[in-house]
Amino acid sequence: MAHKQARRRKSMQSKKRQLPLLRLSRVITPVVAVLLLAAAYRMSASLLDRKIETIEISGPFQRVSALRIEEAVSDELDSGFLGADLGRMQAQIRMLPWIDQASVARRWPNWISIRVSEQVPAAIWGERGLLNVRGELFVDNARHVPAELPRLSGPTERSADVANRYLSVRDQLIPLGLDVRSVRLDARGAWEMTLTNGVSVRLGRREVDYRTDLFLAVVAEVISGHSKDIDYVDMRYNNGFTIGWNDGNVPHADPQPEDQEMLASRGTP
Repeated sequence: MAHKQARRRKSMQSKKRQLPLLRLSRVITPVVAVLLLAAAYRMSASLLDRKIETIEISGPFQRVSALRIEEAVSDELDSGFLGADLGRMQAQIRMLPWIDQASVARRWPNWISIRVSEQVPAAIWGERGLLNVRGELFVDNARHVPAELPRLSGPTERSADVANRYLSVRDQLIPLGLDVRSVRLDARGAWEMTLTNGVSVRLGRREVDYRTDLFLAVVAEVISGHSKDIDYVDMRYNNGFTIGWNDGNVPHADPQPEDQEMLASRGTP
């Protein structure tokens, strides 16, 4: 009896130590399948990959040449039709001066298609910088500055704000026969505009949006009919605005606190 119990305990212990056995085929089959797929992919890639024979470059070319674009991507062209990194090619093209957008695509069997668009200068920034239509500074020191473009200036990080104010005001002035020559934001945060007829519009630092709207709603129509007689418009007052006439006659108005600070520091209105 004791002998049977001892054998039973031994049998149970041997069962507890026994690990489940995996069939070798269940492990080998997936591994072989993956290896075959990888080998097939490499073989097909080597068969399909070939030397790039043709590059098609399209777009308006006024500032950048097709040859300059081809030189920018020449290193990737040597990698072959499938080996070329299209993302890197696109990035290299967009780094070129005057390039705004670029797209690169493969075209079967052995050519690459490149489409580009150039920057459109909308305004001069500072002395020789150029802003695009989105208010982005894309050239710091242009060799040729179109004289007909408006001049905008201010802190570099505020270029988009200055450009947006210029575009907003200009769109509302043109129907009145007026236009903007320059917009300036100084280091103190004060805004000033000059119209193409030479009239200066002083907006100051506070409530700039409100003052701009008041100028557009009321003062702009006055200027459109008397632009030759007006030197400047000062919107920096609590009770409205003042107009400085070329004959030196300036209506009286009480300055706001910001103007009192300016009078104290500069000694001039």
